[in-house]
Amino acid sequence: MTTSPAGPADQLTAPARTFTQRFSSTPRGARLARHLTAHQLDAWGIPYGTVDSDTAALLVAELAANAVTHGRVPGRDFELALLLGGGLLRIAVSDARGERRPPWPGARPAPGPLADTGRGLLLVDALAARWEVRDRVPVGKTVVAELDLPH
Repeated sequence: MTTSPAGPADQLTAPARTFTQRFSSTPRGARLARHLTAHQLDAWGIPYGTVDSDTAALLVAELAANAVTHGRVPGRDFELALLLGGGLLRIAVSDARGERRPPWPGARPAPGPLADTGRGLLLVDALAARWEVRDRVPVGKTVVAELDLPH
């Protein structure tokens, strides 16, 4: 992330709420991840249709679509993990392709005006307070995006 080691990512305080689910590495799995994110956030008191809920759902949609498109390994799922606590929502999407990593935040050039793809990480850059790519043990990678929540 673009914060120091003592930044918001390390300041989660109890009690934190967590949600973790694996999904098939298909477009249907990516859609389900987005829908379940909005449902889970509503259950945690972040209502459907609010800026925070819609932003989180969009981030999950982009990260899940990238996991399905660029991180897919036949027979392997992708994983979504949500952590809510201390005024922070952490979204982590993991896949099994560690060798296919997105560019670091801010390092991706803008696509041409007629390009069909290449805007997903620009949206993540614009919407997330911070994001990064981490190694996943034993295999793969995890893209983590954080939202600072006002309440």
